[in-house]
Amino acid sequence: MDKVFREKDIARKHVTGDYTKQFELLRDYALELQATNPDTTVKIDVCPNGNPASPTRQFRRIYVCLGPLKEGFKACLRDLVGLDGAFMKGPFPGQVLTTVGLDSNNGIYPLAYAIVESENTASWKWFLENLADDLKLGSNSNYTFISDRKKGLQIAVDQLFPNADHRYCIRHIHDNMRKKWGQTEYRDHLWRCASATIIPEFEHLMKEFSEYDKEACQWLKQIPPVHWAKSHFSVFNGKIEKGRDKPVISCLDFIREYLMKRICNVMKAMKKAKGPLTPTATDILDARKKGASQYIARWNGANKYQVTGALQDQHVVDVRNQTCTCRKWELMGIPCRHAIATLNEMSKDPEAELDIYKWVGRPKKKGRQSEGERLSKRQKASQGDGVNEMQGEDSQGPTNDGVQKLSRKHISVTCSKCKNKGNNSRTCKGQGGNQSKK
Repeated sequence: MDKVFREKDIARKHVTGDYTKQFELLRDYALELQATNPDTTVKIDVCPNGNPASPTRQFRRIYVCLGPLKEGFKACLRDLVGLDGAFMKGPFPGQVLTTVGLDSNNGIYPLAYAIVESENTASWKWFLENLADDLKLGSNSNYTFISDRKKGLQIAVDQLFPNADHRYCIRHIHDNMRKKWGQTEYRDHLWRCASATIIPEFEHLMKEFSEYDKEACQWLKQIPPVHWAKSHFSVFNGKIEKGRDKPVISCLDFIREYLMKRICNVMKAMKKAKGPLTPTATDILDARKKGASQYIARWNGANKYQVTGALQDQHVVDVRNQTCTCRKWELMGIPCRHAIATLNEMSKDPEAELDIYKWVGRPKKKGRQSEGERLSKRQKASQGDGVNEMQGEDSQGPTNDGVQKLSRKHISVTCSKCKNKGNNSRTCKGQGGNQSKK
């Protein structure tokens, strides 16, 4: 048996490569990966060496973000990122860190991956710093990060992205408890707890939740409610499980090939889609069309409609801003049942826009503002109705009405009351028309 195992190990090395020797080829692999995939980022981190003259270094981490995936994520503009980690299964200990987003069909969109020495604050911070460079994320970015309470991740996110939201994935406890309680009963209780809007309501629902399983309730109480979320991001690690027992380059290439195959499969599925929307969006819209028949929309004389259901539930649809008080249109970008009932009512008007697909999309100016944007608005407000003098040389090009829009760089404010520079009408102290400011 010993001889059989030795021969099997030799055969495996011929197929997947040698665990030790592949570390020596990492630089060559990185260069080849960048040469064949434009705009790809590959970063290798090594352990500090006390002997600078030594020709070798000890491997610590490697980070990969393929260029096409990077550009695709930026084009999608969905500020949601899932983070996860999994153990390497070979003779060398380590962790595979991965990050995914959501594509236009609400499926996972793999973005970047890394092999690190262990899962801790330092490794997660290094991974997120590289990711921030690739996605052009600043410290004031308002992304939402979803994770499975990974070790050290919370501290890393708080340090690098203090304005970001961090939510915890509780899918694993969802799956376990669903088997114990039954899908419908468990889902309803957990969803009501996660959706509670006031503290007394939350406490009441958690007490009700504890009657089913005290252990699960105590586990949930350890997580601050602000971090709760349910997601399917952990699916990605399941797809790369067979690659985690391979040598380092074979593991990295296994992940790369999976990403390549996934993108190709998604493209094939999109070509088969009927209509201008993705398959998932089409299914959601079709289901909402059927539900819209149960609602009656009444115009209020402006841009809003009151929509009433069979059970006398009422909602208000704002056509101009593409919002509904149920918030589903605003959150998903797909008209809700109330909005579709409104569009059906509008279709009776010969001047109305009848194509429902034109109403699918994310409303403008609904994203959360970063600290820089809020500061810029406060600065504009403080300038009041003063007259701006352009002292810089930059301009931002013509606006929609053909007027050249000047840059606000190097602006000096002139008060409309006293005509002095450096203050506006709000801060004017009545210095007088031609007096110089003291």
